[in-house]
Amino acid sequence: MIERLAVRWDTGRPRDRYRGRLREGRAGPGGPRVALLEPQTYMNEAGRSVGPARGAYRLPLERVLVVHDEIDLPFGEVRSRVGGGLAGHNGLKSLRAELGGGDFARVRVGVGRPPSSAPDVVADYVLSRFREPSSEVDQLVDRACDAVAAVVSAH
Repeated sequence: MIERLAVRWDTGRPRDRYRGRLREGRAGPGGPRVALLEPQTYMNEAGRSVGPARGAYRLPLERVLVVHDEIDLPFGEVRSRVGGGLAGHNGLKSLRAELGGGDFARVRVGVGRPPSSAPDVVADYVLSRFREPSSEVDQLVDRACDAVAAVVSAH
């Protein structure tokens, strides 16, 4: 998604900063300034990347937008919201801890639910390649990028 947004918004090449890959630019011509950060930590430690970046940019929590997979949504569904529960998502737990709260904007990208709720099965499921056709995955990424653009333009 970040690569697709970077092309859409022409943010240029990434730099290694904040334990992640950072791109900066504008969300379209004349759009608001954005920083796209792709943490290079383990997903469970994403807050260690996002927290320092938020501090460096002096962003209020409501200006942080997190895009994440969501097993509680069917594959292909995309929803936006501010705050909410963590549903056992360890990446979101890390973000809440490092950001000092959970009231950040989210774009939740539905990946569907694995056949079991056992932690190892869920981890294998979300870390594996999609089983759906690549055309459907591309459509999902486009819808998620559209949702990110809508949230960014609303702020």
